[in-house]
Amino acid sequence: MTENYDLVVLGAGPGGYVAAVRASQLGLKVAVVEKEKLGGVCLHKGCIPSKTLLRSAELYQNMKSSTEFGIETNDVELKMPLVQKRKNKIVSQLEKGVQGLLKKNKVDVYHGTGRILGPSIFSPQPGTIAVEKADGSEPDMLIPKFVLIATGSRPRTLPGLTIDGTHILHSDHALQMEELPNEMVIVGGGVIGIEWASMLSDFGVSVTVIEYAERILPFEDADVSKEMTRILKKRKVKVLTSSKVLADRIKTSEKGVTLSVEKNGETVELSTDRVLVSVGRDANIDDIGLNNTSIKVENGVIQTNGYMQTEEEHIYAIGDVVGGYQLAHVASHEGILAVEHMAEKEVQPIEAKHIPRCTYSRPEIGSIGLTEEEAKKEGYTIKVGKTAFRAAGKSLVFGEPDGFIKIISDEKTDDILGVHIIGAHATDLISEAGLATVLDATAWEVANVIHPHPTLSEVYGEAATAVDGKAIHG
Repeated sequence: MTENYDLVVLGAGPGGYVAAVRASQLGLKVAVVEKEKLGGVCLHKGCIPSKTLLRSAELYQNMKSSTEFGIETNDVELKMPLVQKRKNKIVSQLEKGVQGLLKKNKVDVYHGTGRILGPSIFSPQPGTIAVEKADGSEPDMLIPKFVLIATGSRPRTLPGLTIDGTHILHSDHALQMEELPNEMVIVGGGVIGIEWASMLSDFGVSVTVIEYAERILPFEDADVSKEMTRILKKRKVKVLTSSKVLADRIKTSEKGVTLSVEKNGETVELSTDRVLVSVGRDANIDDIGLNNTSIKVENGVIQTNGYMQTEEEHIYAIGDVVGGYQLAHVASHEGILAVEHMAEKEVQPIEAKHIPRCTYSRPEIGSIGLTEEEAKKEGYTIKVGKTAFRAAGKSLVFGEPDGFIKIISDEKTDDILGVHIIGAHATDLISEAGLATVLDATAWEVANVIHPHPTLSEVYGEAATAVDGKAIHG
């Protein structure tokens, strides 16, 4: 079958399907090609299932400590099969929602592997999409004016380390566990690794985190990293930084896994039930036909301009395949930007300083803009306001007093350069900072927002006044 389209999107994750819906709203005839399930990695192997498990872990821990709230509970029992059942139900519900959105907006869906063809009888320029089907039947040929690559990413592993899905796992495997190990070593102390460390610890698993860098969460503000390390250690999570796993020495057996870790010139042996490898993600750009185009790839990701265009002006790319912040909300925003640019609407490139970053551990982390170290490296003279969560009465009401908010401002202009939060509901609270950075707000302006009492949002007002040394409760 051969069909003409204004736009063909490769990948139906949060970048691809959002872009497809927006393109349809703009009057384009749109098709989406997806080789797995609608919703992509985020819905099926990332954001949604992991956050669902994190919520179960948090609730389990709350129930175990309910006596602090005057509620006696006996024999609280964790049943992972039921946890997984709830996760699968939520994923299924949201997948149906994506299906409904595409159908409502008259987006055609093709199931199979989409590959970009070079110039042919169908088109004088590269971009015709061959949709190869799992059953081996004749591929569909889609002839678009524009192509949007949104094929996402997959878990990365360490050179020489074999992922077997039984003893040595990546996040796709871990999300399916219906039986928890007694012990787990997590290789990688970035966002995903720390989320898993928090979750498994709350589930009662003995956890060790191994991080190659000098600190966990190396891309967060140093104070946030320090606070999370303190909290994890308080929860009996072992944290090994400046440590390297010697992949060629890992041994597996029926009893578990033995691995060697190099730290400060010495080698330490660890024994554990399972190992979770969490060292980042690689873009899914292999075997999609980039060799038939002039698209540039550097450091494993597709190169684009500020409007998400590749070297082939009619082919755009978004999300994990272009690197940068590999976050679902970034992919969605990039997708909208790309299709509006195709439709010749006036658009503005995304600025990194406006992108919120979230870690869904316990406590959560939300951040935006520059860290203190980055601000100093860029030559700013800064003012810093910092307020502990326990200064907000509601954090004590919630029983979650750990953490703080930190606001970094430019001393010359008073503009906010960065906001970093570690504490209860930080991933929800960071949105106020997002609005502040978009509006180029100053700490003084944030301080003059009347934050209701008692709420966790009060920490904003306190930290903003602390920037100028005027905090009341901080």
